[in-house]
Amino acid sequence: MASAVSQKLEEKLVCSICLELFRVPVTLPCGHNFCKRCISDHWHKQEQAPDGAEKGYTCPECRRGFERCPDLEKNVTLCNVVELARDGEARVSGTEKCEVAHGELCPQHGRPLELYCEDERRCICCICTVRQCQRHRRVLFEEERSKKQALLKESLDKAQEESERIERAMQELEEQTRSIKDSSERLKSVILSKFALLREALEDCQWRTVARIEQEQAAALGRVGEDWSLLKDRLDILGQHRERAQCLLACPNHRTFLQEFPLLPSPGSLEAQLPVEFDVASMVKPITEILTDLSRLLLEDLPGSVAHKASDPVGQGPMQPEEPAVKVVAPLPECQLRAELLKDHRNLTFDPETANKYLELSKGNRKAKHSPGAVCRQQEQGPRFEPWQVLCTQGYGHGHHYWEVKISSHSVILGVTYRSLPREWQQGHKFNIGLDGGSWGLQVREDCYLAWHKGQAEKIRERLYKNLGVSLDYGKGLLSFYGLGERTQLIHSFHNVFTEPLYPVFWLCEGRAVTLCRRD
Repeated sequence: MASAVSQKLEEKLVCSICLELFRVPVTLPCGHNFCKRCISDHWHKQEQAPDGAEKGYTCPECRRGFERCPDLEKNVTLCNVVELARDGEARVSGTEKCEVAHGELCPQHGRPLELYCEDERRCICCICTVRQCQRHRRVLFEEERSKKQALLKESLDKAQEESERIERAMQELEEQTRSIKDSSERLKSVILSKFALLREALEDCQWRTVARIEQEQAAALGRVGEDWSLLKDRLDILGQHRERAQCLLACPNHRTFLQEFPLLPSPGSLEAQLPVEFDVASMVKPITEILTDLSRLLLEDLPGSVAHKASDPVGQGPMQPEEPAVKVVAPLPECQLRAELLKDHRNLTFDPETANKYLELSKGNRKAKHSPGAVCRQQEQGPRFEPWQVLCTQGYGHGHHYWEVKISSHSVILGVTYRSLPREWQQGHKFNIGLDGGSWGLQVREDCYLAWHKGQAEKIRERLYKNLGVSLDYGKGLLSFYGLGERTQLIHSFHNVFTEPLYPVFWLCEGRAVTLCRRD
């Protein structure tokens, strides 16, 4: 076993870079020794330092710098001492290996290790118990191993539980992955099927419509050709009559003139021809209906996470809105939404010629009030509504438009319509807004809203507002109603294909009033 002196000597023979006995030791001008390879690698790294970093040649121990790389000469004396130390280490190692065969020995006292010091957490010999560990807690190997084995088993059990928990979590993630893939594949299949049906229906509609247009064109052109032929024949007859009449007028003999005059046939007159019309409206109307139905095809049978929220049909109880599993498009902040809508605000006025006789208009035709006791004195003939309704003067056939109204209470309908909305009472109804295919309306009831179109109504459970906004995007076929309060809330949207200019229209129950909001 090496003595304390030899141990200290070995410490002085260790390179401070590689922490091993010197291999080809060299001495720097500052007096410190290093392995030749170690100090060469150290300086090479300094040479490769990036721009801005400190470069040069320094001693790793004292940090002394050198202007140029010092010459590295082998320290022969130190090299011999290192070799002697290596030989002694080899002999000591051989001796210890023989002794270790009889049991582990204390590295300090060379005695067999018999006890375990709990304070220092190491194995000790009998001398250690007297010198270093006299007041420490000491136990036999078997006792300490029993404790450590119990801790190790507990650790293994925890590791096993943690592994099982992680495996279960990974299995759940795998199931979620499969579920997401299955859901996305199903949704993709539905979308592809829907668009395939749309393409097929549109192609069929296109083919039939083009064929009908060509048929109508051929028929109209045929009638035009017939009329042209009749006119050409008539023109020839008139030409012949004109020639014979001119010849007769030029005849100098009175007897001949009088004898030939009765023989001159009368040209007669051409029957009035009806104008040939190419009825565009009759062909556009079925196309409009088809496109309207097709525009709703994608919204049918789609998963609730992406389809629009369905409203209650009339007569059924309220349906609690479900939170969508996936929000595809985040809504605009309230202030930004209304600010965007107000960019297209329109100032409206009521058309007094259409107002029902019980509706009083005021404030420059911006306020309408239903007052049964004060019948309007204007003539009751013409475009005036029999129901308690009134149109606005303004109509819109393209672009995006927005207006706001204030209602006094419920039992009011606001909407849009084509100009051809019937002025008469509809059987069984107090209004005619939303009863045909050319008008759309939102009825404000005491406890809900009703969205009317083609005589069908959808019940909508939303908070009731006295300030309402209407947005019309004619090109996109989108009509939306908003409630205006602390935040702008979408109440309902209609999707359709509009073919004529749309006019705002209102229905007011007795005692109700509607004011068109104005912005300068």
